[in-house]
Amino acid sequence: MTTEATVRAFFSSPKFAVVGASTNPAKFGHKVFTWYHAHSLPVTPINPASANIETPFGVHPTVKSLADLPDPAHTSLSVITPAPVTLEVLREAKRLGIPAVWLQPGTWDDAVIKFARNAGAEGGDGYPGAVVAGDGGNGHGGWCVLVDGERGLKSAGKL
Repeated sequence: MTTEATVRAFFSSPKFAVVGASTNPAKFGHKVFTWYHAHSLPVTPINPASANIETPFGVHPTVKSLADLPDPAHTSLSVITPAPVTLEVLREAKRLGIPAVWLQPGTWDDAVIKFARNAGAEGGDGYPGAVVAGDGGNGHGGWCVLVDGERGLKSAGKL
């Protein structure tokens, strides 16, 4: 279950990345990436198909995968991918030691939530970091950085 403490843990990272960052301003992958820039947070876009993403804050080079992040152990990850892709992203995030993930609405299904929450269970082999996901928050589809992010930044002392 996501709590304010989970959101605070997510925003305690010094760096951020958005997997599923999009070049299309109409898509949530672009909106979420731009949100980080609008809040002056250091963010890396992850997009295997595009070399750059342009926002009102400039042109930003992308990395192709989580493994290309310069410092994954100090980077919280926003995820905007279909659920089957999200499950693989979580597995890779676990391997790389990414400390926290925020699964935006529409990125998770029962299998993703089970993996995301299973590390603490007896014999669990799921994602061990902080997970912001599922029902809750102030949005209609669950926790969303576009809706709940500013409250989280305040809680973490970054706003």
